[in-house]
Order: sequence, then structure tokens, then C-alpha cells
Amino acid sequence: MSMAETTYRGRHAFKIENDQIRVTVLQEGGHIAEIVGRGTGLNPLWTPPWPSIEPSTYSVERHPEYGSDAESRLLAGIMGHNLCLDIFGEPSVEEANGRLTVHGEAPVARYEIVPQDDGLVMHAEFAESRLRFERRLRLWPTAAVVEFGETVENLSATDRPIAWTEHVTLGPLFLEKGATQFRVSATRSKVFENQFGDGDYMLAGAEFEWPFVPRAGGGFSDLRVFTGEPASCGFTTHLMDPHRDMAYFLSFSPKARVAFGYVWRRADFPWLGIWEENFCRTQPPWNGRTLTRGMEFGASPMPETRRRMIERGNLFGIPAYRWIPAKSCVEVRYRAAIAVLDSTPESLVWSDEDGAIFVP
Repeated sequence: MSMAETTYRGRHAFKIENDQIRVTVLQEGGHIAEIVGRGTGLNPLWTPPWPSIEPSTYSVERHPEYGSDAESRLLAGIMGHNLCLDIFGEPSVEEANGRLTVHGEAPVARYEIVPQDDGLVMHAEFAESRLRFERRLRLWPTAAVVEFGETVENLSATDRPIAWTEHVTLGPLFLEKGATQFRVSATRSKVFENQFGDGDYMLAGAEFEWPFVPRAGGGFSDLRVFTGEPASCGFTTHLMDPHRDMAYFLSFSPKARVAFGYVWRRADFPWLGIWEENFCRTQPPWNGRTLTRGMEFGASPMPETRRRMIERGNLFGIPAYRWIPAKSCVEVRYRAAIAVLDSTPESLVWSDEDGAIFVP
């Protein structure tokens, strides 16, 4: 394995690779910008259609092209797989006035990154939430698999309720309207309770069983195939199968014949949120030209304020947030895999011998 400092889309980054896989991490924000497997030549992760800058350089006066709200600093530097901690969604008005961004401090912080024999370690401390975060990336030598280990340490003397979501976002060229396939270990599901945007075609607040989401005008849409609508948006949350110890999502591009997915312990992250942005948002920096699908696994079902998350308490009897005891650490592990396949796999499993395996 090799590791090198590099520049990726104008951003300071670190690249690790072996004979099987290449992974690029942005230093500011800590985003996983690309995961490219041997023989695929394709990065399934989303690269925004606007120029990317370091979050530390953003100001509303100098950079009006990114908007002027609590999401703007995040959007200026967002890419690929970003971490939401310790909120998942927007801050309250008071938190935003205190300069807290959407999804918390984690996706705009600067990370210290150091090499390991088979990967890297990145860590940061979040002053406002008094949390210390560490992520360890390990490349498997025999398969196009990257293993993630994460630790969140509560530095305060107070038990803390937190949101913790791995915001994995897919984009073109991998993501293709009416074509890209998805498989998820989901069961009970629910549509976001309010309208998610002007192009939201889903029935707000509807409960359903994966994968058929009720449409606002009647009928259903199959979430196993990316939308073919001219313009649309929406958010659904999905409870991972309680009869499985491991949960997963996988995606497949029929055109590129590339499968890509993540597998994790259901007890760590019982929820998967699916976010759709299909040329719907017209405000800066979206400008009606963004195509994405977020596959966001985490401890919370909905993107919402901290107060609303705590007031919700649970959904379908499953907690809507996670506790981190005072002066304590919580650890999770998960894996991402990518491969060239001839047809859509039906599941993704955790393998201690091979890292992760796509199952026909």
C-alpha cells in the first residue's frame, strides 16, 4: 500500500491505494472523495457540479455563490461520503446564529491525517460539542474493500444524546436516471413528514414497506431503481431488518457494470435515509443542475434539528439518537466494497476472509 498527499479537485487531500482499490480523503471536512476499484475506472461517489473550496476559507461576503445560510459552509466543501455529527440535519436558529452548520462540526472541521501500514488514521476534536473523533481506514489486500473503524469520545462530564450518520452520496457518471439499481436490507419505512421541496412527489409522512413508496398523487414508486422523473426530490427513512445482525445497501450501474455498497452492524446504525436530488433545487449553489442520491446510514431516522430529534424519541419503537456516556468512547466498524459484475447483485455480506462479498 502507498499513501501520498495530493490535490483533488483543487482540495488538499490524501490518497491511499494498493493493487485492489484507491481511496482519496479530503483533509478539511474529512470527506471520502473517491473510492475506485481495480478495473472499474469509476468513482461512484458524488462530486458537486460547482467548484469546491476549503471550508476554512468560506465567508458569506466573499462566496455568495454557495448561498448565505447554515448550509453554505458545508456545501462549499462537500464531496462524496461525509460525516454528520453530532446533529443530522439543520441546526436551530440559535445554533445557526452561533455559526453551527448543517450536520454539525464534523463535515467542516480540519482533520489530522497520518499513514498506517495498510491505510490511514484521521482525527479531529470538535470544540462546541466537546467530542473527539477518530476514523481508521484499512485497505484489504485481496479485494476492493475499505474497512472503516470510528471512535467518538465524549470529553465532557455529561451524558450526551447525539446523531451520528454516515452521509454517503452517489452521483454521475455512476448514477443514471431510470437505470441505477439499489438493494437494501430494509423493512418498515417512512416518508419525511413535511414537503422536502417543490419537486417532492412522495406522500408526506406515509409509512410503507420497502421498496414501494406511496406517491402524493396516488400509486407507488419503486425505490430499487433511481427515478426517471425530469425533476424531483424527496427523503425516506428505512429501518434495517431487525432479524439481521448486519445491514447493507448496494448500488449497481448496468451501463458501467459496477457494483458499490456498504455493510455495517445494524446495532450501530439501525437507520438508512435515502435522499434524492434530481435537478430540483434552484437556489445557489444547486442552480437546478445537481443529480444525487444519498444513502445515509446512521443512528437517526430523519434529518432534523437536535430538539426535534430528542422530542421524536423513537420511530417504530427504535431510538432516534444515540447516547454517549460522560468521559466515554463509542466505537463502530463498517466496510465499503466495489466490483465489476455482469448483473445486479441482491445483497452484500460481511466476510472476515474477503472483507465484503456481493451475493447474486
